[in-house]
Amino acid sequence: MPNNIFDEMTNDASQEIATEISIENLSKLAAQIVELESVIATKETELNEEKAKYRRLTEEILPSKMEELGISEFKLADGTKINLSRFYSAKITDENRQACFKYLEDNGLGDVIKNTVTANFGRGEDDTANSLANRLEKEGFTTQTKKWVEPMTLKAVVREQVESGNDLPLETFNVYIGQKVKVKK
Repeated sequence: MPNNIFDEMTNDASQEIATEISIENLSKLAAQIVELESVIATKETELNEEKAKYRRLTEEILPSKMEELGISEFKLADGTKINLSRFYSAKITDENRQACFKYLEDNGLGDVIKNTVTANFGRGEDDTANSLANRLEKEGFTTQTKKWVEPMTLKAVVREQVESGNDLPLETFNVYIGQKVKVKK
């Protein structure tokens, strides 16, 4: 019988040590996670800073120097080609949404505006979901509509309007026209 008590005491002690080891391991793993979160945050900050430097070099400093010299492209000694090209950026904000849509519609560009109607249905309501949109309100479903212009489509429209000499309200569309250096190896 003493063997059984001894065995039980040994088993209890082993389980207690195993539990301590597990908790210790969990704590170490959790500490690693916390440390990695900090490392990732630091590296993301550093990456954002490097991207800002890159953007300044490619969109401001080198393009202005190339314009001063009157060149639009050149090659480096290693064959890398540096090319200056124009780029466009635009954004429809919540404040200017209606004015932007009005301009697009008034100038024959309304087809770039997307209009989505969304309705949420529960389980087993597939047949109802396939009904026409105008029946949704009659059946008591809340619908949500959204109108927007895809960013790449907006950029293309802005480029087309500016290059065609049309009177696009640049401020309304938050248009930024710049030049950017492209590097090809």
